[in-house]
Amino acid sequence: MTRAPGTPLITVDELREHLDAVHVLDARWQLGRNDGREQYLAGHIPGAVFIDVEGDLSRHGEPHEGRHPLPADAALAAAAQRWGIDEGDTVVVYDDHRMLAASRTWWALRRAGLTDVRVLDGGWPAWLAAGGATETGDVVVAPGDVRLEHPADRGTIDTRSVASWPDAGVLIDVRVAERYRGETEPIDPIAGHVPGAKNLPIGNLLTGDGRFLPASDIADAFDAVGATGAVPIASYCGSGITAAQFALAGAIIGRDVTVYPGSWSAWSNTPGAPVATGDA
Repeated sequence: MTRAPGTPLITVDELREHLDAVHVLDARWQLGRNDGREQYLAGHIPGAVFIDVEGDLSRHGEPHEGRHPLPADAALAAAAQRWGIDEGDTVVVYDDHRMLAASRTWWALRRAGLTDVRVLDGGWPAWLAAGGATETGDVVVAPGDVRLEHPADRGTIDTRSVASWPDAGVLIDVRVAERYRGETEPIDPIAGHVPGAKNLPIGNLLTGDGRFLPASDIADAFDAVGATGAVPIASYCGSGITAAQFALAGAIIGRDVTVYPGSWSAWSNTPGAPVATGDA
């Protein structure tokens, strides 16, 4: 499959045309649910391999590390081989919930050196709406021979670095406005946001049916919060999943986004970390 440079998305029509030439991963997962594999077994894109987002793309950590700390580099490398990825493969990832888990997969694999990874725009719902073929049951693959890099902290910042980031660039909080302002906090121990962070809810970059807006609209939204690319851009969310989707949005318009994997779940569990509320 020929890859358009700088294109991290693939449409349903493109995937249908090239389905035999790509390696498809099913990353169905939602916070508070653990039935992704059951949904996959009941129906998935032909040839898709199910991946465990909780088990393979995060690890158990301490509260100050956040809810979804990154896996060890070696663990991710082993998982990629277990998923059957070979050197040179074009990898396509999809999920069934606004491309969140697929974006985390895309970001994790890209920062580990896999160059040809794309997210299915609109995911499983878009595939079904277009009448895409489906199959049931498990897809068992032979281990792949891909060799991922060991990125360590590449493309990420930690809690200590986040504190000074607004002085060096622009820090974007991609949670809904109510959580940013501290009006509500359904999960973490403290409501509010990192002082100096700007708010751009990820939903502002998506259509009502869970696809990305046109690149020009995404660029306008970035520009409106100062994420022009003239200064470094970093993002955070609740636990590092949606922040990776913001990085994907940045890639669509050619802007690099550094991710704070611990996000608010780490910040709000760090003693002494300052908290801001309201719109400032």
